[in-house]
Amino acid sequence: MKRIVSTVVLAVIYVATIGCATPAEIFRDPNMDFGSIRSVAVLPFANLTRDNQAADRVRDVFSHMLLATGAIYVVPAGEVVRGISRVGIANPAAPSPEDITKLAGIIKVDAVVTGVVREYGEVRSGSSGANIISLSLQMIETQTGRIVWTASATKGGIGMSERLLGGGGEPMNKITEQAVNELIDKLFQ
Repeated sequence: MKRIVSTVVLAVIYVATIGCATPAEIFRDPNMDFGSIRSVAVLPFANLTRDNQAADRVRDVFSHMLLATGAIYVVPAGEVVRGISRVGIANPAAPSPEDITKLAGIIKVDAVVTGVVREYGEVRSGSSGANIISLSLQMIETQTGRIVWTASATKGGIGMSERLLGGGGEPMNKITEQAVNELIDKLFQ
């Protein structure tokens, strides 16, 4: 009997521990003065989805919404492309620290943002379907080439209402804006 009680207690503690654990979705460099960042360049995002335009769409939404906060100036995409071309960055979605410092010398920014779009579009489970987006971003300080912030967000997907009522979930643009809003909130925490 004593063994059964101890096993049940250990199982409850294990479940409580697992239930309270959250994956690390955000990193902030504690030594970074985020107030000193006045301008950023949003580099092209990596695209791990089947939609060839997903990364460009998400980058456009992120750049627009970050600029709309009024807290940080976002360098226009054309100027970023010109800087990438002048530096000769082979993979703008994953630049080296040296590439970033050279790029900053040309387009005069305090930080660059890179990202990865992991999921974008409709997912299906049985007869249910819904739109989903999953992405992660990182901010890199241009003086040192160090990563000072990373975060990820996932929005949409098949929930209980889609399983019971159908309907296909929310529009893709709406869940993209929700995911980007969540990331901007995490940036300004």
